[in-house]
Amino acid sequence: MIRNYFITAWRSLRKRRTTSLINLLGLTIGFACAVLIYLFVSHHLGFDDFHTDADRIYRLNTDEETDYIEYEGSVPPGMANEIRNEFTFSEAVARYADWQEDVLAVERDGATQKYRETLAFVEPEFLEIFNFPVRGGTPDALEAPNLAFITEEVAMRLFGRRDAIGETFVLGNTETIRVAGILDPLPEKSLFDREILVSFPTLKVYSEWVTSDSFRGITSMLQTFVRVRPGTDPAAVEAQLAALPGKYRPDSKNIHHYRLQPLLDIHLGGLYPGGIQERILWIVSLIGFLVLLLACINFINITTAQSLNRSREVGVRKVLGCGRHQLLRQFLSEVFLLSLFALVAGLLTAWLALPYFNDITGLSLGFESLVNPGSILFMLGILVLVTLLAGFYPGVVLGRIPPVLALKRKLTQRDSGGLRTRQVLVTLQFTISIGLIIATLVVGRQLRYAVESDLGYDTSVLMLPIPSDLEPRQLESLKARLSNHSAISQVSSCFASPGAPNNIWGTSVRYNSRPEVEEFAIDVKVADRDYLGTFGLDLVAGRNFFEKRDTVDEVLVNRTFARMVGAESPEAVLGKEIAVGGKYVRGRIVGVVEDFHDSDFTSRINPVFIAPEPGNYGEFAVKLQAGRLREGIAHLEKTWTGAFPDLLFEYEFVDERVAQQYATETQFLTLGKLFSLLAIGIGCLGIYGLVSFFVAQKTKEIGIRKVLGGSVTDILALFTREFIGLVVVAGAIAIPLTAFLMESWLQNYQYRTPLEWWVFALATAAVLLITLAIIVLKGSKAAWSNPVKSLRTE
Repeated sequence: MIRNYFITAWRSLRKRRTTSLINLLGLTIGFACAVLIYLFVSHHLGFDDFHTDADRIYRLNTDEETDYIEYEGSVPPGMANEIRNEFTFSEAVARYADWQEDVLAVERDGATQKYRETLAFVEPEFLEIFNFPVRGGTPDALEAPNLAFITEEVAMRLFGRRDAIGETFVLGNTETIRVAGILDPLPEKSLFDREILVSFPTLKVYSEWVTSDSFRGITSMLQTFVRVRPGTDPAAVEAQLAALPGKYRPDSKNIHHYRLQPLLDIHLGGLYPGGIQERILWIVSLIGFLVLLLACINFINITTAQSLNRSREVGVRKVLGCGRHQLLRQFLSEVFLLSLFALVAGLLTAWLALPYFNDITGLSLGFESLVNPGSILFMLGILVLVTLLAGFYPGVVLGRIPPVLALKRKLTQRDSGGLRTRQVLVTLQFTISIGLIIATLVVGRQLRYAVESDLGYDTSVLMLPIPSDLEPRQLESLKARLSNHSAISQVSSCFASPGAPNNIWGTSVRYNSRPEVEEFAIDVKVADRDYLGTFGLDLVAGRNFFEKRDTVDEVLVNRTFARMVGAESPEAVLGKEIAVGGKYVRGRIVGVVEDFHDSDFTSRINPVFIAPEPGNYGEFAVKLQAGRLREGIAHLEKTWTGAFPDLLFEYEFVDERVAQQYATETQFLTLGKLFSLLAIGIGCLGIYGLVSFFVAQKTKEIGIRKVLGGSVTDILALFTREFIGLVVVAGAIAIPLTAFLMESWLQNYQYRTPLEWWVFALATAAVLLITLAIIVLKGSKAAWSNPVKSLRTE
């Protein structure tokens, strides 16, 4: 019986080749999108699930409460030793300091080879908490300074062999590091992608504070992880940690609340820094489902529209004793067979598109991850789901066709059912398409606004890293040599550019000798006096500071600081004393700069403090003359390599850093554009199929209208009238719904674009024009045809 169903289904699909091809193409696109999105979502949901006892591993975070709450993915440096020495809830605790990239020098083949590699500083317990297989050496080796574990790939790259234990390299032109162990290749789905793990005591050379037991501040580069004992309640641990701020920070109004975040939740972000926002995965999954749903809607619409063509077949089957359930099973078998072909074609399409999809997402997804029970179950699930969604209702419609009317060919669309349902489904199709276009336009406008807006500083500045071992006098000498060219407008020594993510250093502030620190934290910017001119920061009151070699006595603040301390005007804070970070820096305010965006657009502008601190300068900021970019960079490279022949010359423009801050949103926008185009394409296929069917059904009517003097415009109006009405209704549904969703999404940004009316009008007009173009393309042929041919058979 089942074999007979599939043989009959195959014959039916071959008989209706055009319709089957349209449905097959739509379902293929839908399945391909579903597979790609499944790979994308499952990749992000599976981060760090390979670790033993992953459910007992937590990252320690801080809710930093001032006049508002900052959610930090780190805790003070002293937290790790405090947990080791004073609490019993942990089995192991480890600090992990992300050092981004640095230059490594290796003596090989009689010459010095230089490489730029990513690395991190870790405590020995890190390799105990996390299951990164060690091929050689023991984690205890990381207790001593100047030792490291590296992956096999790094060993091959640096030393030309996998067994590189005992080999040495020079880190940052200062420290000689010996390889104490070899790691297996790191899994891609892990928070930790640093292939060089240097012993934590080595970090003391670069930052003594990060390796200390201080509770006075937080840095995003340092994360602390703990594996708790079985049965430990995280809420109970947080209650124990609640006493620490009172013990170590009794005078601070910058209140800390320490939280435990499960390891498996970190990558999905949420309130704390992570890899990707969970809401993005939900949105991408929803878009994938909508694309697949559009393909199913196409199938339902075209099939119910063509139910009259199958009425005679249904009538004969019913006369011969075929019941409704048998007809339904027969039709579902046809849909299943077509869906199976579409799934195979969709998998092939997804495989061919995967390299381009990886380029968009920045991932290395592979089809091998589909070879597991979960993935196979997913594919079988969507196959069954599509079969039921696309086949059940048309099967019911065909099953209730009256056999007498069918055999006499006296059925109308109303008799066969599906007319009203088809209108609803076409409206839903238009609604989804309009909504996706609106969402894509809104997201694109917001990202362009964030990247292209005036941030309050010059983003065309070039940033050049400063070697960590440079003495202040050497720094001044090098700065003078870099400036000594007509293509160079100005050079500043600073910690980082004004809005760089690694330049956000919030700390307590005391103003004008007030008895208590202020309720807010201040963002410290360490830079020399050329910082303002290089980045185009405007003074609104006072003057720039003068620099002294050993002390800081003059500082700058921004307009927001003046407002938050209650000053009536920026001039009112001039001459007042200010102290930040306790006793870290004390000085007199001599100038107020105009506000600039010290973070991305998701955060508001903070109070800012600018002061010179040569020991903390990490980069040169170089402003180049307009039109002399190549000439200026050539001079910088020549000067740099002359001063540091063993270091790589590498630079980055500030506007590139600004764009990188929105990399995840940009990927999301690109995916949104791609799937919106595919959704519109599927919708076009459906409209083309419906119009083709209606043209065929109205061939005689068209001929009569032409004989009676009907124009081409009148004939095209037969097809356009209904579709225009459906697009208008769809716009009325999509606009308020999408506006609400987009307004919610924009709430994530402190500075955002308004929802303009023309965005909604443009999206609706685009869908309307595309629909009219398809109708004109298909209907014009019938409208221009000779009416004699259509009436000759009557």
